[in-house]
Amino acid sequence: MSFLIRVQVPDRPGTLGSVASALGEIGADILSVDVVERSSEAAIDDLIVELPSGRLPDVLITAAESVEGVRVDAVRPYAGILDTHRELELVEEIAAEPARGLQLFAEGVPRIIRSGWAMIFGNRAGGAEHLAASTSAPEDEHLRLPWMPLPRATVLDGDDSWVPDTWRELATELAATPIGKPDLVLLAGRPGGPVFRTSEVARLAHLAGIVSVVLDS
Repeated sequence: MSFLIRVQVPDRPGTLGSVASALGEIGADILSVDVVERSSEAAIDDLIVELPSGRLPDVLITAAESVEGVRVDAVRPYAGILDTHRELELVEEIAAEPARGLQLFAEGVPRIIRSGWAMIFGNRAGGAEHLAASTSAPEDEHLRLPWMPLPRATVLDGDDSWVPDTWRELATELAATPIGKPDLVLLAGRPGGPVFRTSEVARLAHLAGIVSVVLDS
């Protein structure tokens, strides 16, 4: 089974290699590594790993944190498609089928930012209108979204009063971005985390801006 493990790695030569070795010792096979954020002190990396059948994901945390200075932010099952050109391919798909653009965007976002699901809403006089969703999205089509219209991409409080109880129970991390205008918004969720980093929200906002231009062209 595949898992996404997000690690904070000290900025020391060879540290990520040590993490890879520690994971290898428990039989985990690293399929990909993405740098989420990097500073002068540490890097935030997403690792997609394949764990042998019968092994519990807790062993990934123990192995990674056996390396000095490494901290695991989250581990969750991962069923996405590994693709090094995700953004470009998604924009090309939307450009080829603009009539299905919002649905394609909702389906594509979880692969790009590795969220659990994505939904798109329009702001109407009667409240938020559900326009599109990924296949993995929860069936909450009549949400009250007090933060719409949304002027800029942001992380949302997963414990806020508008959040459905089921989302809270799953400790769902939330982020949202306008798609070209404040009354058209994509909402992304990560049940169980990890939290959305500033760089991920910026990446989502940038992609939404490109998609809005493609859809308006």
